[in-house]
Parts: sequence; C-alpha cells; structure tokens
Amino acid sequence: MTRPRRGVPLTGLRAAFDEARFGAARTLNLREALPTAAEAVVRAEAWLRQRQMQATGTSSEVLIVTGRGNNSPSGRSVVREAVSGLLYRLKRTGVVAGHEEHLPGSFIVTLAPVRELWDAPKRKRAAEAPPPPPDPPSLDALDAETRRLLRNLAERSLEMLGVRAQRDAFLEGEMLRQFGAVAASLPQGPRREERLRAALRLALEQYD
Repeated sequence: MTRPRRGVPLTGLRAAFDEARFGAARTLNLREALPTAAEAVVRAEAWLRQRQMQATGTSSEVLIVTGRGNNSPSGRSVVREAVSGLLYRLKRTGVVAGHEEHLPGSFIVTLAPVRELWDAPKRKRAAEAPPPPPDPPSLDALDAETRRLLRNLAERSLEMLGVRAQRDAFLEGEMLRQFGAVAASLPQGPRREERLRAALRLALEQYD
C-alpha cells in the first residue's frame, strides 16, 4: 500500500514565491540576524537607501522580513514595530513611496524615485511655511486685484530696504505707506481705483 504524498507546507510555498519574486538582492531578512530594534532600524535604513539608488522599473519593490515576534516576551515583534515606524519616516523624506504588510512578519516596500530625495524637503518647507499676514482692514474697500498689486509693491519695497528675515512684521505698515503715497498723487474723479492700479503696476515696473 502506497502512502499518500504530503503537500508542501504553506510557509514553504510562500517563501518560494517570495524568493522567485524578489530574489536575494531585493530581500532584507532581519529575522535571521536577530538584531535589536535600534540595530534593525539602522540596518534597514542603510539598505533601503542603497536599494533606492540601484532601483529601476520593477526592482523598486523590495521585501523586508522582520519576523512575527512569537518568541518575544510580549508576543509582539519590537523589530517589526521599529521598522514600521522607519518606513513612515522614510516616506516623508523621499526614500519610500509606500509599503504594505505582506505577511504578519514582513513588509513589501515600494521605493521612491531618487528625485524624491530633493523634492521632499521642498514640500516639507512649503507645508511648514506660515500663512502670509492678512491685508490691513483699512484697505478692505479696495478690490482684490488692487490689494494684490499693493502687497507686491510693499514686498518689493521692503526687499530693496534689506528687510527679509522679518518682512511680514512690516508688511501691513508698508502697504499702508505705499497706498498713501500713490493715492495722494491721483486726482479725484471717477475710475480712481483703476488709475490706482495703473500707478501700482508702473511702480512695480520700476523695481524690475
């Protein structure tokens, strides 16, 4: 009587599929080395940055194996949690485009194009930039285009005076000063704001 053949264990199949998909070059197996959480973060970050420089096309996907943490006292993988936090941080800095949990003990990571290393700091600075100060309430009667021209003129004037670091603190006063100076040169009569805009555009051209 022949004995029935045993099936291939599911974990073995998964490992075989992962090896075929990623290969050794695109797999970082932290579970084998048993590092501390801090060691795992240092090693994973260096490896991901190196892989990003080498990635092309389909090779932008890599696999990081952290282990499930079944043998840890808490039953959770501190390495997995530390690497997960690292991946979110590297996404903000332009190294990682995204990641997903592959199995409870591994992540599939999509590497960002190298150009993201330069674009990410620009986006961060733009997100952190404070909003510009509001226009002076006394200029509310002017339409939006007139206020925009007046703000541009005030900014150019402050730049010419060497005021850059704390320009916003002086912007309201400079807008009022420029408005008073330009408006005083205009005759009374209809279409006065239209003439004011023309005068502001002329003043801006003189700074160019």
